Amino acid sequence: MDLRIFTEPQQGAAYDTLLTVAKATEDLGFDAFFRSDHYLRMGNVDGLPGPTDAWITLAGLARETKRIRLGTLMTAGTFRLPGVLAIQVAQVDQMSGGRVELGLGAGWFEEEHKAYGIPFPKEKFARLEEQLEIVTGLWGTEAGKTFDFHGAYYDLTDSPALPKPAQRKIPVLVGGHGPSRTPRLAAKYADEFNMPFASVEDSERQFGRVRAAAEEAGRGGDELTYSNALVVCVGRDEAEIARRAAAIGREVDELKLNGLAGSPAEVVDKIGRYAEIGSRRIYLQVLDLDDLDHLELISAQVQSQLS
Repeated sequence: MDLRIFTEPQQGAAYDTLLTVAKATEDLGFDAFFRSDHYLRMGNVDGLPGPTDAWITLAGLARETKRIRLGTLMTAGTFRLPGVLAIQVAQVDQMSGGRVELGLGAGWFEEEHKAYGIPFPKEKFARLEEQLEIVTGLWGTEAGKTFDFHGAYYDLTDSPALPKPAQRKIPVLVGGHGPSRTPRLAAKYADEFNMPFASVEDSERQFGRVRAAAEEAGRGGDELTYSNALVVCVGRDEAEIARRAAAIGREVDELKLNGLAGSPAEVVDKIGRYAEIGSRRIYLQVLDLDDLDHLELISAQVQSQLS
């Protein structure tokens, strides 16, 4: 089971804070550092000092880290033209020496689009399908040849399909709860399917849908990596668990039900339940980015048991 650190910088984090967490992620032996792609805070937080851009952040981290994978859960398809996104991600992959992964979603948070003047189209899912085809098509075009795409939303003619990533193939993540269209997209384009903030039972059902869709598309169901994203809150005792829950504005009982919360032993046990239904990777949503002791505890007493 891979453990990855997943951050939500729109809730309040400067680049230097993210760099500190990414370096701790690497030093403590975690597999990857991922971040969300949002421009507006959510809930009862001030969001100071303001948003950071996902791919600018990852470009900086690419030069400041050496081992960990770097990526997004999920890049908002509404934020970027697919041709531009393909260039950005390929460049960051080169800057990192081939350690980038792209999670790409349709975009959903209308308020942040209004706040920063970003168009919020009605047909987001159909656009996402074209975006996935364009991004993967540009990367997969043989050097010296050109890429064309003529869809309902995007039109590319004689693209040189450059630059190329450092990796032969950048892993693409698709995720979500949708029962039909999401599994179909994952089966067609994804290397990994991520189920965010879901129970073991709901994850098992969705993994089954994705496996079935993959087989219908002529792929083996196990060709994809299956993963979960869950909020994490671990403590050595009940007082520490309660303190960490309060720091992120959550209740312990709710976190234990809906996330990975409790003692290291409790969290290891719950991760084991996800492993039993086929999850091979957990994205630990870390909401208090100043609490590096939390990461140290997870590394020493959770990750060590899983590996």
